[in-house]
Amino acid sequence: MLLLLAGSGALTAQQPAASYKQLKEFQGLYEYTNNSTLKIAASPKDNLLYAVIGESKYPLRHAEQDLFLDGTNNKVQFYRNKENLITGYSVRNDTFQLLDNKVSFPANIWYARPEAERKKGYKYQQPVATKDGLKTGDITAAGLNADLLNTMMQQIIDGTYKDVHSILIIKDGKLVFEEYFYQYTKDSLHELRSVTKSFISALTGIAIDKGIIKNTAEEVISYFPEYILDNLTESKRKITVGHLLSNQSGLDCDISNPQAAGNETAMGYSSDWVKYTLDLPMVDTPGGKGRYCSGNPITLGRIIETTSQQALPDFARQNLFAPLGITQFKWHFKPDQSSAETFCQLYLRPRDMAKFGLLYLQQGQWNGQQTIPATWVEQSIAPQATVQNNGYGYLWWIKYLNANGKRYYNRSAQGNGGQRICIWPEQNMVTIITAGSYNSQSCSDELIAKYVLPAFNK
Repeated sequence: MLLLLAGSGALTAQQPAASYKQLKEFQGLYEYTNNSTLKIAASPKDNLLYAVIGESKYPLRHAEQDLFLDGTNNKVQFYRNKENLITGYSVRNDTFQLLDNKVSFPANIWYARPEAERKKGYKYQQPVATKDGLKTGDITAAGLNADLLNTMMQQIIDGTYKDVHSILIIKDGKLVFEEYFYQYTKDSLHELRSVTKSFISALTGIAIDKGIIKNTAEEVISYFPEYILDNLTESKRKITVGHLLSNQSGLDCDISNPQAAGNETAMGYSSDWVKYTLDLPMVDTPGGKGRYCSGNPITLGRIIETTSQQALPDFARQNLFAPLGITQFKWHFKPDQSSAETFCQLYLRPRDMAKFGLLYLQQGQWNGQQTIPATWVEQSIAPQATVQNNGYGYLWWIKYLNANGKRYYNRSAQGNGGQRICIWPEQNMVTIITAGSYNSQSCSDELIAKYVLPAFNK
């Protein structure tokens, strides 16, 4: 959705064409779309320029003099005044002004750990027990390979694996590994991106259990009598709650198909994301091919709000977060242009992400209480569709990773940048990763396959 930085392709590696000193000329606070701002920062670590939106960094590749390319090769042209000082930039048909060139950036946004710690080397420490409801344990007793995890840590700290923000491992019900990097700590709220979808799935199950949504066979359009929809057909009338959950709505919306009528950027800047989604033409019958469409869970969130007569974050606080002891979160669920830069996403601490994963591993139970119906957990992580050649449940991915010739199956909530909540039923384990490889290839799966799963391959 980001005007300057949208796209899913990885950047092509190249040698920087400008020095760190030259790149610092572009640093500052700038105007951005939707009456917002962004920062431009020069990295002393890799001599690249970055656009910084919130805590997310997006690299800009130097092309020539004052011209850079973003992740989808859009030209980002900077402008200078008569004194040869930078005054603003343009991208596509928009021009934005420099607001403040006296902006500093702390070293911890560039380096995974402080210099002294990088020189000293890594030493494992058992996670500290707090009063947040998570039990902790030692890595050795958990049966994981401490030497492999030490190697992983060294390669994250030295920058071999970039932009990893946290890694947590729960084994046999105990948090046995917990590490944070860059500016992130155990108390940092992290953007979840599409991991948010799996939380909406959980809330849908809770709403059905409470009877405010009858079942997954309920027809979606019946919840929106106020809309006069475009492209309304009998097929569209048959889209159900279950079809939204399995991404089988049949609407012409597919993030992997740039020719699809539904477009996340266009939806993001529309006045009503739900109507935008339901206005789309049909390209398949409901229940047909799985197509990854962010408008589906957004529509589910609005249905929960309509039936519960609560804002979605309030419904989540009362029915999911409070039972799990989650007290710190941020969720601006406003599916209109006010969320164009934040995607209606949930922000949580990684420890609370771990609780959510453990809740599903425990068939919806937390502290002996059935927080989510066990039948809903079972349905959610069972194959319902095929999406992007992977198994798909109710807004949960069904995937596998190979480690040393052995295949390990997981159920995962995942999001752009490398966000992961992975449940490993056979290993009785949950792995959490937060990361910042936005719109590019993340190392999250490689870290799990190379350093965590081999411990189980005797």
